[in-house]
Amino acid sequence: SSSSSSSQAKQQSNVIEEVWTLIDKYYIDRTFNNQEWSTIQSKYTSRLTSSNSNSISMNIKDNINNNNNEEEEAMKLTTQMVQSLGDKYSRILDKEAYTKIQKFDLIGVGATLMPDPITKRIKVGAPPVDGSEAQKGGILYGDYVTAVNGVETQGRTAFQIIDQINDDPNLDTITFTVLTENENQNESNSKRSNGSGSGSSDSSGYGEGYKRDVIMKRQQMIVKNPITYKLSERRTDGTNVGYIRISEFNSLVESKLQEAITNLKNDGANAYVLDMRSNPGGAFQSAVEIASLFMEDKVATTVVDSNKVEMAFKTSKGKVMMEESIPIVLWIDENSASAAEVFAGALHDQCRATIMGTHSFGKGLIQAVYGLKNGGGLVLTVAKYVTPNGTDIQGSGIQPNLETTLPFLYLPQFSSDTSKVDFGFMLGQQQQQQQMCAPPSSSS
Repeated sequence: SSSSSSSQAKQQSNVIEEVWTLIDKYYIDRTFNNQEWSTIQSKYTSRLTSSNSNSISMNIKDNINNNNNEEEEAMKLTTQMVQSLGDKYSRILDKEAYTKIQKFDLIGVGATLMPDPITKRIKVGAPPVDGSEAQKGGILYGDYVTAVNGVETQGRTAFQIIDQINDDPNLDTITFTVLTENENQNESNSKRSNGSGSGSSDSSGYGEGYKRDVIMKRQQMIVKNPITYKLSERRTDGTNVGYIRISEFNSLVESKLQEAITNLKNDGANAYVLDMRSNPGGAFQSAVEIASLFMEDKVATTVVDSNKVEMAFKTSKGKVMMEESIPIVLWIDENSASAAEVFAGALHDQCRATIMGTHSFGKGLIQAVYGLKNGGGLVLTVAKYVTPNGTDIQGSGIQPNLETTLPFLYLPQFSSDTSKVDFGFMLGQQQQQQQMCAPPSSSS
């Protein structure tokens, strides 16, 4: 019928509108690749309308095919709209790709948590992944999560909640205390009744909203240990070199690095080489956390968003594992990227380490993944990393103190050869740059 066709067309144009709005609100480049962004939505919607008007459905079967074609056309036009930004990191995901990218999320239940932009309360920021524990438990997009494993979420960030969960990496289940506010109450409850997950209901406070505990099994990705280490040298001058390779920044990096440092200290290590060559990055909060093992209460990086709002991320207090007098040399190369560059920039700019190797990759942009109402997703560049001294990592990367050829990485017996590292010279380099060190952060 004509009414269902127009409703379908409206639904497809909604995808364009939904993505346009997210880009308009959060995209880092406010020139939108030198486009008049306010005119872009109508440009692509009119193309969709024109395409739809050219297709005439003759019967029910044709109509179904036509609807599928319209959905494909809408996603194709939405993809073109995102591509017009000229950003290789921003892209549209179809349903299959979105499910895949969310399959092993940081929480492990298929739900994305983010703060409400106005109230800052933690909510489910995207439709739960198809087939995930969150979906089976009846959790919906827009639900508020008031507690995780019994700990209130009020006043906490999504990062802090993820850290709380990852404190016990062997956790098999997670309990969300979920609140659905009165809007669409009956509709929401009917949708939930279809859920086959392990959610248990608690209708206390029903007058103000539907609140209950949802218990979910955690699906965990197999995370490999990113740390290898050895005492590489005992020099005649008394320098004992601890070599530590950090291959990526994942949920195990902090605990495994602590273990490596403890064991190397017990072996008498009093100088360290941290090898981050070909480290593609990973979770940026892991980079900040492991920087806390080397310096206390210092700015590790500043995140700058699309509105030029700057948020400084500081290292923790009380976690430092070695005295400031112990020299640290970082090894980087052209494949050290993202969180690896954040970590290297933090220790370098705070005069806690010197850097050897070659210029790093220069990946300093941060992407967010947004779930779309049609089950697809949008990966969008929303912010960038800046080092404590103000170096914009994107494009420029991290410059070593000493540009040099390092031992071949992929032959284990050679990769940890630290014999060419002159700690005296590197310490001199560090002292020379003292006046360039990031200013002390104000206590908060």
